[in-house]
Parts: sequence; C-alpha cells; structure tokens
Amino acid sequence: MTLGGMAIAVGPLVDAAIIVNENVVRRLRQNASLPESERRPVLQVVFEATLEIRRCIVFATGIIILVFLPLFFLSGVEGRLLRPLGLAYVVSLFASLLVALTVTPTLCSFLLPRSRTVLSGIEPAVVRWLKAGYEPILSATMVRWKTVAAASLGLLLAAALGLLLAGRAFLPDFNEGALTIGAVTAPGTSLEESDALGRMVEEILLRQPEIVATARRTGRAELDEHAQGVNAAEIDIKITLGERSKAQFLIDLRRELSAVPGMNITIGQPISHRIDHMLSGTRANIAVKIFGDDLYELRRIAESVRAVMEGVEGVVDLSVEQQTDIPFITVRFDRSAIARHGLRVRDVAEAIETAFRGRVVSRVLDGQAAFDLVVRYDVSTLESFDALRETLIATPSRGRVPLHALAGIRKDRGPNTISRENVQRKIVVMCNVAGRDLSGLVGDIRRGVRESVSLPRGYHVEYGGQFESAEEASRTLTLLGLAVVVGIFLLLFIAFGVARDAILVMVNLPLALIGGVAGVLLSGGILSVASIIGFITVFGIATLNGIMMILHIHHLIEHEGVRDLAVAVKRGAMERLTPILMTALAAGLALVPLALSGGEPGSEIQTPMAIVILFGLLSSTALNMVVVPALYLRFGDVKQRLKAAEASEHSPELSELRPDTAS
Repeated sequence: MTLGGMAIAVGPLVDAAIIVNENVVRRLRQNASLPESERRPVLQVVFEATLEIRRCIVFATGIIILVFLPLFFLSGVEGRLLRPLGLAYVVSLFASLLVALTVTPTLCSFLLPRSRTVLSGIEPAVVRWLKAGYEPILSATMVRWKTVAAASLGLLLAAALGLLLAGRAFLPDFNEGALTIGAVTAPGTSLEESDALGRMVEEILLRQPEIVATARRTGRAELDEHAQGVNAAEIDIKITLGERSKAQFLIDLRRELSAVPGMNITIGQPISHRIDHMLSGTRANIAVKIFGDDLYELRRIAESVRAVMEGVEGVVDLSVEQQTDIPFITVRFDRSAIARHGLRVRDVAEAIETAFRGRVVSRVLDGQAAFDLVVRYDVSTLESFDALRETLIATPSRGRVPLHALAGIRKDRGPNTISRENVQRKIVVMCNVAGRDLSGLVGDIRRGVRESVSLPRGYHVEYGGQFESAEEASRTLTLLGLAVVVGIFLLLFIAFGVARDAILVMVNLPLALIGGVAGVLLSGGILSVASIIGFITVFGIATLNGIMMILHIHHLIEHEGVRDLAVAVKRGAMERLTPILMTALAAGLALVPLALSGGEPGSEIQTPMAIVILFGLLSSTALNMVVVPALYLRFGDVKQRLKAAEASEHSPELSELRPDTAS
C-alpha cells in the first residue's frame, strides 16, 4: 500500500514544480522580449516569478494534504490497509513542495535563460493551438453564466443520481491468483471418511484446466489458534486463468462441487478469506448471526433464514454453521458411593482423564527431538462401552473399584459445539456474493428475513461481514469529509482574504464529482472504500486549478495594472490554461498504468482509485476552465479589487497635492 500511495502521488508530485517552471518560463520570455537596457537580471526574474506563484502552490498542497487526513482516522482492516497509502502520499507531497520552492527555481536559473523556448520569445505551437481553440469558448461562456451554471447543475444532479444507484462494497474483489476452499461435513465424521470426501473434492478441482496444484489440510490441532475438527478441511489452490473468465470459472466450479454429498463448500481467496474471518468470525462475505437461549430453536430459525437467503439473487456458498447433536458418554458421579470408598470426586475425575485422554508423565529424547511420554488406555479399550464401565479406580485402601460402582454411565447425545458472542448463544448462516454488489444483497436479505422469519421473544438477528466495515468506513469518511470541506474553505479564505472567492473555488469539488461518478459507473458501478479515496484525492487536485486561476487574476489587477474586469478574468484564464492542463496531464498520465492494470493481482485497490481520479480530473479540468471564469466574472470579488487598485493609484497623487494646497 505504501508503493500504491507513491504511485498515485506521482502526478501530483510534479504539479508544484510544473507550476513554478511554467511561470518562470513565461516571465523569462517576457523579460527577453524587452529592450536590453530594460531587462532585469535572470536571478531577479526567477525569484519574483517563484514568489508570484508561491502562495498558490503552498495553499494548494496544504489542501491536498488536508483531504487525506481522514484516512488516518479509519479503524479496523480498512485503516490498516489505507493508512500506509495516505502516509506515503502526504510525505511525498510535502517533500515535493519543498523541492518546488527551493531546487526547482535554482535549476530554472541555470537551465532556462538560454533555452530555445525563452530566447524565441513565442510560445510552443501546441500551446498556441490550445489557446486558439480555448479563446472563443471562453469568450462565449463568460457572458452566459446562467447557461453555464444550469448545464453544470444538470450534470451534477445526474452524477448524484448515478451515485445513489451505484452498488456498495467494502473492498474491490481481489485477484490473488489462488483460491481457498473450505469443505465441512457433518460433525462426528471420522478422519477416514473426511479424508475420502476431501480426495473427492480434490479430484473435481484437478479436472479444471485453470487449477495448477492443490494442497489440503484436514482438521487442526486442539491448541491451534483456529482449531477445527477432522470434519473440516481447507484446500489451497493455485490457479492460472485461461479461456474462461474468473467469474465463469467460479460458476462452473461451484456447480461441479455441489455434487459432493454431505459437504458445505465455501470458495474464497487466501487474503480475502482472512479479512472475512477478522471482520465477522466466519469465512464468508456475509454472516447472519442469530442469538437466543435454546439451541434447538436457534437451529430452526437458522434453517428458516437459510431458506430465505437461498432465494436471494447473488447468494453463493450458502451454509449454516454446523451445530448438531453427536454421541456422548455421560458420567454422573455418585458422591455418596465415592465417599464410602474413601475417594474424592477429583480422584475419580483424574483417573478417568488419565485413562481416556492421557497424562504426560515424562519426556523421551531422541537425538535432537523431544517427545511427551503419555500414559493412557489402549485405543481398542476406548472403543468399548463395557470397558469404560469396568474401568478400575484405585482406592486409598489399595483396593480397586469399577467405575460403574462410583458413577452412573450412559450413552447420550448433545451439541457438538456451542457458539457464543457477547455471552449469548448464537448460530450463523453465512454466504458469499457473486454477480452483484454487497450492500444491495444484504438489503435484500434483511428485507426477506424481516418479512418471512418470525423471531420468538428473546431472540434477535445481527448482520456482520464486509458490508458492516464498508458502512462504518463510509460513515467515518463522510463525517470527516464534512470537516475537511470546512477546512478547505478556511484555507481558501486565508489565501484570498474574502469568502466569496473561496466559495467559487469550491465549485470545483462538485465538478470533480461528475467525472468521478462516471468512472465508477463505467468500471462496474460499485462504490468501494477505494473509490471514496479516489474522490478525496481528486477533490484536492481539483482545488489547485481554481486557486491558480483566481490568484492569477488577483495578481493581474494588483501588480500588472489590468483595470478592465472582463480583460482581467479572460487573461487570467488564458494564461493559466497551460499550467492547469500540464498538471492535469501529468497526474492523468501517471495514473493510466494503474487504471489499465485492473484485474491484475495487487492492483485491486489502486485501480478503482486511479479510475475515479482520472475521470474526475477530466471533468473538473474541462469545466473549471469554463465555469469558474463565468461565475467569477459575475460573482467574484474582482470588482472590489479593481476599486482598491484604482484607489491605491490615486492616493500617492493626493498626498503630494495636499502640501501645495496648504502653501
């Protein structure tokens, strides 16, 4: 993720240097066109050109860093994934600002004064062609602000509608080049039978041309962090896709695996599989947790929920947590009989544990290896109920008493496992998602369960999984996003000194939203946390364009003597066309490889971000060059600045006339 943050920052990293370089070239070109007697020293020109643009790039970089701060407040899996990306982005951007204000001007003073671009005194042909095409569009739209505003508002409403219709997901689907298949049969199944079923599953898998190799693990040790009985197996698969797409391959694979009798099979991927387990405690995307007191009532409700989920489009790998009754042998101690023989309950319990489970009494050394020496009954004895009844218990008087004389022993049945969460009993119905968005599918499941499943008093249903983290992350980013918008406004207000201009620059935010939503819809219509980060990024970059344009208009009025309102706005837009297009093009070109690498392992999070940023840059750059000049001419603070500039021109003359009048 750190490399991903640096990859996304490649474009913005050079933005500040591009802006400084373009302004220095323009000022050096103007200086070179003057008569030799009026030319200023190169270092002075470079220094003044850098100062002219310094406030723009400092505030723009500050805003871009500000919009990334919400990433550091994400918790859980999404925080661990995205915080390194945000840190790499912010640190890289801050370093690029320092370079742009120090190294870039120095290099400009050495390399640019004798360059062909400066000495020729004219702009490159591409720039002249772009300005020739932009000038009539700008002239036509500047006087039609109502039409421009209405068209932009219409596009924004369409984007908002598209955003509402887009699906929701936590993270994009990963393409890890591997699969993890969980195969669970009925509790109590012997190791031999479970192994035979596992082999059957492997045979089906190896018939698929895409599957290169399989590795199966049946059961886990009791002291393992994820202990499993021998009725559960996990199969890791290496795949190489061929003619079939991944989606079609999984559809065909699920169909063939459904022929395995008596097994619940869940298909996931190694990383995704573990993310699901961390989020919901299950190995599936969605976990419907049913809480209550009675185990048998929980199982009945779980079957009802499973029937509802079975009819929901997009549900795959549907299964109910394996809770069932298995054979037990119950030993109930007869305390009075135990006391008559001078024994304690503890003595009898330890004897039973030693006989049937075993007790470590020593260690055996075999070269460099050490093994526990365990004392217990022979395995054949454990299989006999009569042998259990006749187990001899030593008494303090050195006699031996059969176990059935000290306890009631009978065959019984009981639950194989009792799952709990927050001290409540529960059972889980789990499934994966295929062919649709996660949030929409969960909504359909909730609706179906609410309408079709009646819950007794004291029972309730909770929904867990990736969508829960998606909702939490979206909520966090939305709340912090509002705070960031306020922060952007305050920075812009400090930069411009007036609220009106700050609000006009913030018009760029919804303009970027238009293209970003188009990117989401064209790339599958799923809005994930990665896409939201893309929107955050493009908001910061888009603000840069507005700051450049409006600060340059201010500079023209306050320092270059432009006194015509329309001329100042038009010239400001025309002269900022080149750096705005250059920064947008640099950021866009840097993101093209990421946008085109969709589906490749390792690019699942960066690709949605890159697509949103690319399309957002297209819309914000194009509309910024049209909407901002038109609205600024109508609503900007430019009139007040013109009056202030004119007043400052006349005030020195008035101060000189006052002494003459007095004399």
